[in-house]
Amino acid sequence: QVQLVESGGGLVQAEGSLRLSCAASGRTFSRNNMAWFRQAPGKEREFVAAISWSGGSIHYADSVKGRFTISRDNAKNMVYLQMNSLKPEDTAAYYCAADKGYSTYPPLVRPGYSYWGQGTQVTVSS
Repeated sequence: QVQLVESGGGLVQAEGSLRLSCAASGRTFSRNNMAWFRQAPGKEREFVAAISWSGGSIHYADSVKGRFTISRDNAKNMVYLQMNSLKPEDTAAYYCAADKGYSTYPPLVRPGYSYWGQGTQVTVSS
């Protein structure tokens, strides 16, 4: 079992930056692949970024590639999403997710994740 708590959301102007954090609890965290998803009002929850348990495999949605960076610190049970050059279309609730663990590669779709945080709101003004 993994519990996830996101923080770091807020209101920012376009071209600004935010860093989201996800605190995880659970004995298997160092073997869980992790991801960030986001959901805007009236839209489906979509994949943003994923990182393997070792940090050796990282993937991004095309819409955030070059602007967002996912990272993790297994010693602190933390996952981060550094978001730069933010755009109004990045406005959404951002969710941290963990898979069941012990998989080599991180899933890139929502059904691949079993544990979810409560979300943190990011609003980008133009």
